[in-house]
Amino acid sequence: MVSRYRRRVIPEPTPTAPELFTWEFATDPYPAYAWLREWAPVHRARLPSGVEAWLVTRYGDAKAALADARLSKNPVHHAEPAHAKGKTGIPGERDAALMTHLLNIDPPDHTRLRRLVSKAFTPRRVAEFAPRVRELTDRLIDGFAAQGEADLIHDFAFPLPIYAICDLLGVPAEDQDDFRDWAGMMLRHTKGGNGAGPRGGVARAVKKIRGYLAELIHRKRENPGDDLISGLIRASDHGEHLTENEAAAMAFIILFAGFETTVNLIGNGLYSLMRHPEERARLQRSIGAGETELLASGVEELLRYDGPVELATWRYATEPLTLGGQPVAAGDPVLVVLAAANRDPARFAGPDTLDLARRDNQHLGYGHGIHYCLGAPLARLEGQTALATLLTRLPDVRLAVDPVDLRWRGGLIMRGLRTLPVQFTPLSG
Repeated sequence: MVSRYRRRVIPEPTPTAPELFTWEFATDPYPAYAWLREWAPVHRARLPSGVEAWLVTRYGDAKAALADARLSKNPVHHAEPAHAKGKTGIPGERDAALMTHLLNIDPPDHTRLRRLVSKAFTPRRVAEFAPRVRELTDRLIDGFAAQGEADLIHDFAFPLPIYAICDLLGVPAEDQDDFRDWAGMMLRHTKGGNGAGPRGGVARAVKKIRGYLAELIHRKRENPGDDLISGLIRASDHGEHLTENEAAAMAFIILFAGFETTVNLIGNGLYSLMRHPEERARLQRSIGAGETELLASGVEELLRYDGPVELATWRYATEPLTLGGQPVAAGDPVLVVLAAANRDPARFAGPDTLDLARRDNQHLGYGHGIHYCLGAPLARLEGQTALATLLTRLPDVRLAVDPVDLRWRGGLIMRGLRTLPVQFTPLSG
């Protein structure tokens, strides 16, 4: 006889959502991102600034969102006036003259500007810059190699891209230390890594950089050279040129986006290698044998595993749409979580394993679609040069502190260490 009664099935409760944007989260956000991918892949969160935004965490959704024309880069589409209050966007960029860059505009203006900038920021220019990057790398290592200890953020990863980009832009050598100071204020970077600094330092630094770039562009118009700013001024397409405001905005974004991503690529990459000694030894053997394949694939894997850009820059829905099955209203901000997408097990086998020889590594570390990072080749050049040179010259470099004592810079877009104290056998001479 069949019973008239059915067993009642009680659904399993959804696990408790992790707390986001705490110091603990900043140290290791990946468990929280794994939870979001599983339970809330398109999740509305309140950010530390008070702004609410959708976080997109699965690889497929992230890649689609990065290429979706309905998600505008122009903050004019934000439903709330948060951008005007400095709560979204790049710190200190509220001045209209600085906002006309590739990260804040859509086609057709984006298409025109990117075409013009690409004429100046060419792969050939980056390739020809390689000897200078090697020279800068060796000079910085020379500065601390005899000491047997260093902070690889303050002494190495931070100054290398600043001086490199200053050279690339055409900033005279006598002004480059000023740029280093201003860049440090923008990152709230100080020796010792406590992030302390005068209130309003970011805005003051941006103001100084803006004024300097405007003056430098004016000088380059009168006396052009073989540098990127001169190239931006000369670039033309069907009779069109960059305006002075556009050239200044592009120089600013190349400086801002170019140096911080590379600081974090080098810092995060060295930290990951020191935490994975077998992979590091594998890379050192390859470099010692004069091979380049593992170095190239290794930098791509470091970009995927713990990359410098945690979230893509802000996007705003221009119309109601659906992301990952979740309805998003017009005007809502959307943040694509690159760090979560790059560890999606649906796309990457063993996503939490560092494998420097990983194949089919189509990570989203530098974005996707029309806003793919224009400076990615330069960042890769600097990253490969920095890692190869440091691991060759200081082969036994090791952490000087317990990893739990390291601190990560808080923030939404970038992910990077405040300090990276190391020890090594001193080099004489």
